[in-house]
Amino acid sequence: MTKLKVDGKEIEVPDHYTLLQAAEEAGAEIPRFCFHERLSIAGNCRMCLVEVKGGPPKPAASCAMGVRDMRPGPNGELPEVFTNTPMVKKAREGVMEFLLINHPLDCPICDQGGECDLQDQAMAFGVDSSRYQENKRAVEDKYIGPLVKTIMTRCIHCTRCVRFTTEVAGISELGLVGRGEDAEITTFLEQAMTSELQGNVIDLCPVGALTSRPYAFQARPWELTKTETIDVMDAVGSAIRVDTRGREVMRILPRINEDINEEWISDKTRFVWDGLRTQRLDKPYVRENGRLRPASWQEAFAAIKAKVDGVEGARLGAIAGDLAAVEEMWALKRLMGELGSTNLDCRQDGAKLDPADGRASYLFNTTIAGIENADALLIVGANPRFEASVLNARIRKRWRMGGFPIGVIGENVDLRYETIYLGAGTDTLSDLEGANPGFFNALKNAERPMIIVGQGALVGENGADVLASIAALAREIGAVTDGWNGFNVLHSAASRVGGLDIGFVPGEGGRTAAEMAGGEVDVLFNLGADEIEIAGGPFVVYIGTHGDRGAHRADVILPGAAYTEKSGTWVNVEGRAQVGSRASFPPGDAREDWAIIRALSAVLGETLPFDSLAALRRELYQSHAFMRSDRIESVDASVITGLADRAKPLAAGMFASNIGDFYLTNPIARASKVMAECSQLARAEHLEAAE
Repeated sequence: MTKLKVDGKEIEVPDHYTLLQAAEEAGAEIPRFCFHERLSIAGNCRMCLVEVKGGPPKPAASCAMGVRDMRPGPNGELPEVFTNTPMVKKAREGVMEFLLINHPLDCPICDQGGECDLQDQAMAFGVDSSRYQENKRAVEDKYIGPLVKTIMTRCIHCTRCVRFTTEVAGISELGLVGRGEDAEITTFLEQAMTSELQGNVIDLCPVGALTSRPYAFQARPWELTKTETIDVMDAVGSAIRVDTRGREVMRILPRINEDINEEWISDKTRFVWDGLRTQRLDKPYVRENGRLRPASWQEAFAAIKAKVDGVEGARLGAIAGDLAAVEEMWALKRLMGELGSTNLDCRQDGAKLDPADGRASYLFNTTIAGIENADALLIVGANPRFEASVLNARIRKRWRMGGFPIGVIGENVDLRYETIYLGAGTDTLSDLEGANPGFFNALKNAERPMIIVGQGALVGENGADVLASIAALAREIGAVTDGWNGFNVLHSAASRVGGLDIGFVPGEGGRTAAEMAGGEVDVLFNLGADEIEIAGGPFVVYIGTHGDRGAHRADVILPGAAYTEKSGTWVNVEGRAQVGSRASFPPGDAREDWAIIRALSAVLGETLPFDSLAALRRELYQSHAFMRSDRIESVDASVITGLADRAKPLAAGMFASNIGDFYLTNPIARASKVMAECSQLARAEHLEAAE
């Protein structure tokens, strides 16, 4: 720790702090454009100038000077910094004047207007006139893809975007070319950006040079209602803010959550909002003579009752999709129980995970923030870059710190950091030491080794054996010890952990999702499961939001609410239960899913004992108290030893990620025009790389 004075106030800060951070700790406001807490220091905007007592007779850039560089006074007095002297004020006004020399006067038509750092700081630290009469320079706009719009004449060369793509996203797609007045930020040969985190440069840009292309000219920030909620595009559970105008979602932005997503979100999370408007189911439908026709709720419920009556419980089934909240899965589970059925499954991809093995057998036990404490990593059958982009950025962050060997078993893909490719399947997993003795020893000798197993390794007949073998490997390398649990399952579906927690899996004698979809039930309740092909036999009741695969196969459609249109609980990959808030209302006659199931239960003569969401949650919390709090509950790590005891020789097989197309993984994304364009670009790039 280091002691110093800021504007006469004595403070003590860690010795790795910059003067800017120390000043903020003391309560002083320091303007900045290029400095960002999560990026390397550039020191090129010069807006953060301060006066250092005893230093050179000129202002110093507080972002580039550390507290450890400060010298005490001649008699041992504490080092002193001033942030509001006449010298500092004059210096900042001069810097602001220079920044505005070439900046265009287009605030009225700029999408950054109202939330622009340059506007705010020009008001607070600038002057009301300029001495420059020369013509402003102009820079040609660049096309860098369908997501980020460029108006580069506004650029002030803070290089935040360059540092983000290089350091966090892991691909050097932006750079500064030219010198002096000819300097420009551009992509290599003006190609479209390919990173799945590229949208974050919009938030980082302190001016209107990089803005959201889909959101361009749509709304002003003061017109929007802002709702803090949770993302469901993957299982990470990123903190987001949904901005709405009236009933429409206009944009989605990240919120800071140090434990999960820091302040980044993936492009799918950020730009999927246009899919919430299109191909929506806004009224019930009933299939007659092979065609779906609009119907009333009473007609739809009557059609379901006519089919369910007389069917024994063993011939009824329910599958939950990837976006379902815990509340509606709980309601559907209760209804199926009242109807006498144990045919439940939330694992529509067929992953061999069972809550009977204990929570530690299907959670990301290290936690997302805990990745930074690991010192070796093995990835099995996963592609975290596409399955959990923000979590992958955390792995890259740890890799950049050094001393972090990463081995991969499965597809040999670019994860945006250096990896050691070990092999493609079960042969490598069975004999890791033989496949690569160097990496195996590094993993075994690591103090905190970590294994990530993806859903791609857990599907198929081999899935349960693979899970047991990985548990045995974790035990062999010492990945599960007191104070450290390096056994991690990486999910890609937001609903999966919550579904496993409440036991939405086949009961005694129950059928799996694949068996139900294959025709082994007579009536199938489909709660938004659009990633599974249902055979021609069962009568399908689809509760969902979009006219996707599930709706096309349905005999009765009951329109539900999307994740931005309801309050729901989702349990993320590390077991943290988070409640999302309603930002808008469902369209037309669509209703919240739990309410649909409650109303249906009354029609079927098995009325569920709750009339409100609060009553449902009270019942849910009595059974699963951890759902009440936004924190990670401790789990029994000894169950991993029990899993390891079941390990046996593995049948030959290859591991592949369960994500085929990052941009089109769920009904909302497939309804999005922006995601379709991104998917098309990604496929073209993949074909070009293959050639």
